Amino acid sequence: MKEKLKVYFESRREEITEYTISILKEMVREKTVNAGKDSLKDFPYLTIPGEESKVARIVMRELDKYGIPYDVRELVKGRANVIGYYGKGEPSLLVGTHMDVVPPGDGWDSDPFEPYIRDGKIYGRGVLDNKGPLVCTLVTMKIFKELGIDLSGSFMLGAIVSEEFREKGEMDPGIEFLIKEKHLSPKYAIIPDIGENMEKIDIAEKGRLVVKVISTGKQAHGSTPERGINAVFMMNDFLVKLKNLKMSYKEHKYLGNPSLNLGVIRGGSAANIVPARCEVLLDIRYLPGQTGEGIVQELKTLAGEVEGKFDFHIEQCSYPHEIEPDNILVKTIQKNSKDITGIEPFPFGLGGGTFAKSFNLAGIIAVGFGPGDDFAFHVSNEYVEIKQLVDFSHLLGAIAIDLLCK
Repeated sequence: MKEKLKVYFESRREEITEYTISILKEMVREKTVNAGKDSLKDFPYLTIPGEESKVARIVMRELDKYGIPYDVRELVKGRANVIGYYGKGEPSLLVGTHMDVVPPGDGWDSDPFEPYIRDGKIYGRGVLDNKGPLVCTLVTMKIFKELGIDLSGSFMLGAIVSEEFREKGEMDPGIEFLIKEKHLSPKYAIIPDIGENMEKIDIAEKGRLVVKVISTGKQAHGSTPERGINAVFMMNDFLVKLKNLKMSYKEHKYLGNPSLNLGVIRGGSAANIVPARCEVLLDIRYLPGQTGEGIVQELKTLAGEVEGKFDFHIEQCSYPHEIEPDNILVKTIQKNSKDITGIEPFPFGLGGGTFAKSFNLAGIIAVGFGPGDDFAFHVSNEYVEIKQLVDFSHLLGAIAIDLLCK
């Protein structure tokens, strides 16, 4: 079957390329920007965040055209997740992609939602992150159907909402909803949301801990600062020590060391008032073996070296994850990549997070692997090489055949 697939891609590459470009352009023109409800006024083309159902309808239309069954799972009206199935039963392999995009931002050479082609690349918001890989999965399913590929298990397409932004205090209508309600439980998952030009496989991701640190002093008139306690000076003393903090951890083979970023600082209301409160937001990316609670305790110990009152609040905490580099999914990707692209991708770890984290923490073997340059995400003039999209479709098919056929 893999030879049959190879011949198809070699003999009909131009046709596959034209179809890929056509569907991708259509998806990019749908402005599925995911921004908070408070920001909707800045995006007059949106009535709700994301509006991913506009892209979901394209996915469903194409699946209907080729007689491929699918489920629609919708927690929030207008934000429909689509799960397509080629074949039945286990084992199952999901390619999990998202339909929302970040705001276009500034600095584009042209309309970010009117894609164009130049020098073998297609440009536009979402061509790489993540509508291009979604189209690749559609292409693979379409070709499987045309060739009559017989799988023992199930090859699954996941067109998922709400990856780029999640409203605080509300249930995520995408991956969290799908996993919690058991709408999505494949044996294996590939998340093509890392770039790296299909030369690396994401097998580990750091945890993310967002901590709000609050210093509390005493307000006074700016002309008599000795009558007050300046919370900003207190925070400054803490931050000087924080810059040299050595967290307790064991270096990770793929993730290296943890990182700490001071992202936000707020304090004071006027130049002539001694501020009674100052707060900062810390973004800490941590390793397996560390815990959010343990890191906060280290921060509290550090604050104990500074005079004044400090409080610590965990605003967000996602756990780190890792899988073995020699598991069957990684090995299957490596073997087929070497055969098709001539490159054997190697395992590595990410400081950021993808859907792979949600799947792995739910007991599903998942890795990040996909086309495109990693520095083309979330920037103006987002692009992806068209050849890579076609190669990725071929790769997905070969990987699925190896994993899902007895």
